[in-house]
Amino acid sequence: MGTWDLGPFENDMAADFAGTLDGTDPDERESLVRATLGRVARTRDYLDGSEGEEAVAAAALVAAQCPGGEPVSTAYGPKEALPAFSEDLRPLAVEALDRVVAGESELAALWDETTSGPQWREGIGRLRAVLAPESGPREETPLGA
Repeated sequence: MGTWDLGPFENDMAADFAGTLDGTDPDERESLVRATLGRVARTRDYLDGSEGEEAVAAAALVAAQCPGGEPVSTAYGPKEALPAFSEDLRPLAVEALDRVVAGESELAALWDETTSGPQWREGIGRLRAVLAPESGPREETPLGA
């Protein structure tokens, strides 16, 4: 795992994905993000770590355009402008993130072997909460209130 920090673009595969995005025709950038997320969301077998890293990066780009999303400001992220993504990418990004942290995921297994694993999972959870705020934890209303 060529990883140097916890952020979505702080690894070799995500940095390469950003470079690929920069080299993609501007009109095709959303399609590349969609294909990356969809490939991971549809994976039912073992998920390769590199695919998981790309999906986390793609999800971070989608989340950056959501209310409450953090901009991707790392030097390893895309340098070229991205289009305003369709809102239907949000649930796809959530599905991909859920797959990345599920069983049979090399990326999750690798992070879980480190002391930073819980922090990495928290970061994924923050991305997910921005992408699907309505599906986050809800407060229970006491009966009779």
